[in-house]
Amino acid sequence: MLLTREEQTYEFGDARFDLSRDREALAWIFSQFLYGEVTGVQVGDWLARAPDFDAARFLARQANEEMAHVQLFLRILRSLDSQPQPPHPALKFLATDFAGGTFLEHTCLEMALGEGFVLMAIYALIDTLPDSEVRNLLVGLSRQEESHVSFGEEQTKRGLERDRAGARHLLGLALVSFVGIGRLGSWMRKRYAGHPVLFQTPGFLAAVVAAAELRLRRIGVLRGRVADIPAGERAAMMAASVARRYGRALNPFRSKPEPLTETYLRDPTLRARLAR
Repeated sequence: MLLTREEQTYEFGDARFDLSRDREALAWIFSQFLYGEVTGVQVGDWLARAPDFDAARFLARQANEEMAHVQLFLRILRSLDSQPQPPHPALKFLATDFAGGTFLEHTCLEMALGEGFVLMAIYALIDTLPDSEVRNLLVGLSRQEESHVSFGEEQTKRGLERDRAGARHLLGLALVSFVGIGRLGSWMRKRYAGHPVLFQTPGFLAAVVAAAELRLRRIGVLRGRVADIPAGERAAMMAASVARRYGRALNPFRSKPEPLTETYLRDPTLRARLAR
């Protein structure tokens, strides 16, 4: 990944979860993860739209991993003797309603940033849960999530090499996702105001957004800091990006990318293997 573990870590001090005391809160948290992993299965949608064979192969493997992650979170919920709960509206918006409409939007919004958000939440749980089966499962899960984030970073950088003008559009969409993160944080702060770990949600989410900004700079989407962009310009950028994102989806005459079945013979990775 383009960020280190330290750059994606929030210090909670001595605050820790207790598996018995916090069963209800943890069940809600892991239910949100479960929803995210179910939406991750939809990565199979992008197989035919992958820009090359190697990307398609990674996505095929990721689809299997997302299926396994669904089982992992069901196992965790069983260990807590809890039933899955519905997703929070802000999470549903970020993971489904606001999903990318192009491969570049997908790799930036859903993989580099979205799975980056998830990864920091997993790191936070690893750092605040007691030694247990649940914590061990999350440690194993984090390694696969790291590979998903890394793929999103790499593919976004490649996509921007082909479409440099796309950076501003991606930044506008990223800013909208930051608003969604803030909504989720406000709700959690109110619901779990007395919890030693969850009480720190505002600080944690500020660190999540800061890490996302750093990632955006390193993949070439953002120059400088979001705070240095005037508020009016940020609002205009978000409005333009959302209009472009959904306007494209509603346009019946929009051009569609060639499927891999039409492009594989021109695939440089396949041709390189033939030349060996």
